[in-house]
Amino acid sequence: MSSLIDLTLAEARDGLQKKAFSSHELTQAHIQNMENSRALNAVVLETPEQALKMAQLSDDKIAKGKAGPLEGIPIGVKDLFCTKGVRTTACSNILGEFTPTYESTVTSQLWQAGAVMLGKLNNDEFAMGSSNETSRFGPVINPWKSDGMDLVPGGSSGGSSAAVAAQIGVGATATDTGGSIRQPAAFTGCVGLKPTYGRCSRWGIVAFASSLDQAGPIARNVQDTAIMLQHMAGHDAKDTTSIDTPVPDYESALTGDIRGLRVGIPREYRVDGMPSEIEALWQQGIEWMKSAGAEIVDVSLPHTKYALPAYYIIAPAEASSNLARYDGLRYGARVEGNSLDEMYEATRAAGFGDEVKRRIMIGTYVLSAGYYDAYYVKALQVRRLIANDFHEAYKKCDVLLSPTTPSAAFPVGSNHDDPLTMYLNDVFTVTANLAGLPAISVPAGLDAKGLPLGLQLIGPAFEEQLLLRAAQAIETAAEFNAQPTTWWLNNE
Repeated sequence: MSSLIDLTLAEARDGLQKKAFSSHELTQAHIQNMENSRALNAVVLETPEQALKMAQLSDDKIAKGKAGPLEGIPIGVKDLFCTKGVRTTACSNILGEFTPTYESTVTSQLWQAGAVMLGKLNNDEFAMGSSNETSRFGPVINPWKSDGMDLVPGGSSGGSSAAVAAQIGVGATATDTGGSIRQPAAFTGCVGLKPTYGRCSRWGIVAFASSLDQAGPIARNVQDTAIMLQHMAGHDAKDTTSIDTPVPDYESALTGDIRGLRVGIPREYRVDGMPSEIEALWQQGIEWMKSAGAEIVDVSLPHTKYALPAYYIIAPAEASSNLARYDGLRYGARVEGNSLDEMYEATRAAGFGDEVKRRIMIGTYVLSAGYYDAYYVKALQVRRLIANDFHEAYKKCDVLLSPTTPSAAFPVGSNHDDPLTMYLNDVFTVTANLAGLPAISVPAGLDAKGLPLGLQLIGPAFEEQLLLRAAQAIETAAEFNAQPTTWWLNNE
C-alpha cells in the first residue's frame, strides 16, 4: 500500500475513478505515512478518524457514480484556515484551543469537491516568518538534509511544503503574503502557486496583512497545482476583496505550447552578491524557454529596490490592526489580571511570540502620529509605483522569469536571531504581493549540496492559465524528479 503515497493528485484521481483502489485505502496509506513522519513536525493536529469518515463517504459517492472532481483525495490544511469543529490556532498561543464553528470558504469548496482532510499543518505564527521557526508547536524540519544538518522548509507555509515533499498529503492548502507559498515550495522541491489577489476567498482564513494575503495550493507538479486551484478559486460574497469573475479550466490550459510567448527578464532582480548557482539556474531557465519557442525580452522594474522596505512597513501596519482583536476577552487564551488593561497586557504578552510582537510594534510605530505620512503613506506610494512598473513591463512581455529565492534552504536556527537576513529571503517574491499579481515557483534544479532550487514566473492579473502553461514548460525542460532520502522514517 505504500506505493499509494507515491501517486500525484492526477494519478490518484484517475485511479479512484477507475476503482483501482478505494479512497479508504489511499487515505489510510497517507495516514500511516503521516504518523511515521512526525519527526518533521509538519502536522500540528492529525485528524485520522475524520479523514477515514470522509474517505468512506467518497467511496460511497464513487460507487454511485456521483463523485466530485477531487473525490477521495487526501490533503493537508494549513493551520490558518478555519475548519469547523477542528482546532485552528494560527500556530499561536494566543488562540489557545480555539475551535471554529464555521468553515473557511476555500476548505469548504475543497470538501464540496470531495477532498479528504488529513490534518492541520504547521506554519509560522500568524504566518509571520520565512522559515517556519516561529510556530508555537516548534519548527518544521525540511525533508531535505545537507551535511547531516536539519534545514528549514521555508515559511510561513513550511508545514504545507514539508507535508507535500514528504508525501504526507497529495497536496496542501497554503497562504502567501510576501512569498509564503513560493519560497517554501522552492526550498522543498514542490510547486507553489500564489494566485491573483482576489482570486481565492480570504473568508475564514486567519488574517496577517489583509491587502497582501492570498490562499493558494502547494502540490507535487504543475498539473496537480492547476487541479487544486480549480477548486480553491471563485467569487465569495462574504469576502469583499473577492473578484466576481469566472474561474477558467486551469488543467485544460496545460497545452505544453509556449511558442511566441514573450518572457521578460527583469534586470533589477540581478542583485549584488547573488550566488553563482542561482544566476546559473536563472540563465538555464532562460535557455529552456528559448528552446521551447519563447521570445526573451529584457525589461525594467525600476522600483524593485524599494519593494522590501515598503512591504515591511505595509505588512506590519496591517498586522498591528488585525491582531488587535486578540485580547483574551472573547475567545482564545486568557491570562487573568486585576483589571481589564492588565488582563489585555498579560494575555498579549504571554500569547504572542517574539516575531509577532516585533511586527506589531513596527506596525504600531509606522501608523502613529508623526510617522504615518513619513512611513506608511510613502510605502503605499511606492506600492503604486511597483504596480505601475509591472503594468509597463507587460506591454513588452507576457510573463516574467526570475529565481524564487536568493539561496537554497538554510539550517534550522542559523538566521533565527537575525530578522533582517530572514526578511531578505523575500527579495524576489514580495513584489508580486504588493502588485496583487499571480506567481508560481517550479523546482528547476539542485545546488552544489544537492538541495532544490526554484524558478519563479510572475504573470498579469488573473492570467493563471498563462502562468501555469509557462510553468509546465519549465517543468518539462527541467525534468526535476529528485526526492529527499526518507531519513525521518527511522527517527520515530
